Amino acid sequence: MKLRPLSLLLGWMAISPICNVSPSYAAAISFDEAWQVLQQENNSLAAQRANVTRYQYLQAGTDDLNLPKVTIGANYTHLDSDVTVSGKQLLDSAGNTVPAIPPALGPALAPILSSLGSVTSTITEQDIFTSSIRAIWPIFTGGRISAAQSAAEGKTDEAKSQLAMETQARYEDLSKFYFSVVLAKEVVQTRKLVEQGLTTHRDNALKLEQQGQIPRVERLQAEAALDKAMVERKKAQKSLEIAQTALSEILNQTEMVEPRSHLFTNSSLPPLDAFVEQTLATYPGLDLLNAKEKQASSLIKAEKGKYYPEVYLYGDYSLHEDDSLASQMKPDWLVGVGVSVPLIDNSGRSENVKAAQSAVNQIKYLRAQAQQDLSVLVKKTYLEAQQSHEEVSGLNSSVALAKENLRLREKAFTQGISTSTDVVDAQLYLASIHTQQAAASFNYLISLAKLLALSGQMNDFNQYQQQAITTSSL
Repeated sequence: MKLRPLSLLLGWMAISPICNVSPSYAAAISFDEAWQVLQQENNSLAAQRANVTRYQYLQAGTDDLNLPKVTIGANYTHLDSDVTVSGKQLLDSAGNTVPAIPPALGPALAPILSSLGSVTSTITEQDIFTSSIRAIWPIFTGGRISAAQSAAEGKTDEAKSQLAMETQARYEDLSKFYFSVVLAKEVVQTRKLVEQGLTTHRDNALKLEQQGQIPRVERLQAEAALDKAMVERKKAQKSLEIAQTALSEILNQTEMVEPRSHLFTNSSLPPLDAFVEQTLATYPGLDLLNAKEKQASSLIKAEKGKYYPEVYLYGDYSLHEDDSLASQMKPDWLVGVGVSVPLIDNSGRSENVKAAQSAVNQIKYLRAQAQQDLSVLVKKTYLEAQQSHEEVSGLNSSVALAKENLRLREKAFTQGISTSTDVVDAQLYLASIHTQQAAASFNYLISLAKLLALSGQMNDFNQYQQQAITTSSL
């Protein structure tokens, strides 16, 4: 009898990362209840939900790109000297624009003009301090604002897809952990029954030896087989403890979790095409590629927007001015319309557009390949589930044969026409058939859980359980 796959699985669970401890779930729980607990307690799912919230906030922040940007600012400027102007400078700058003075008035005005020429006025002092409110409101940006908003939406969609994929992965993990405990319990029960049967056989052998009907070696053979069965039973119990510990840890429980569900198979599954169509329609990995494509398309739009001019409104309102002639001459507020036309751009916009287009093409090829791989994976998992069910059903006749063989061997041994080895072999063979049947049922459930996860039907597990063919122990 080989139990290597079970041993490897239990060993893998034993070295799995330990989660933080939360309040215990004392009562025995079904698989669906365990799934609800895991969704509430699992740290990786909580991290992905936080990631979704993060990108939702970032997406909401892009709505503000449509609003004006209003700032309040202050400036302090130190000049090398005061800015002044003299009357002579004004007269000289006026040049020919000053009307000619009539000759008759020349002698009378000459002293006045001479005094005006020596007058100096301060336009602004050496130290200048100003403050104002400025506003810029983009009117047209070549589609770059809408591209940024679309890219942010794509990142949010990507985060949601990652959460959905993580949820599916944790569902598959839980099915392995949960039903490994159920399988381990089946193995323990089988080992106990083997031990009970070999105990009875040992007692019969002891009586027959005392009556001189069998040699001493037959009794020793029965005792050796019983001792080995006890060792195997203890090993199975340790494996069960390891499996329960792993299940309790993944559910963040302080006490050992006791599964209430049993191993089972279903007489039939929905058509394969239904699983394939549902998977291709709902698999979050494909949604993730759609989100990536949306981001790449937004990048194309943003890069093309660099070829268009920017149009914006702007305004400025002075809050504080120095008491100077320049300040008095400057208006308190101003508004206007601005246009910025890109002539030469050093950001490599044409190459960036081509790169984004290549990214879109890459995603299309990845989606096509992913759809093919998903179809193959669903078909493979579906056939594995069918094969496991057929194995469970096919072993029923072997169980009946093994039980009858054990009954005959035990009867023949008491009559002295069969050896202890024959009885032990019959007992172990029956145990191996039961264990093989339980392992096949376990494999069926793992395949079923994977099918439900791939097709996004994880909440339908209870329906399959209600229509189950239970795999029972000896």
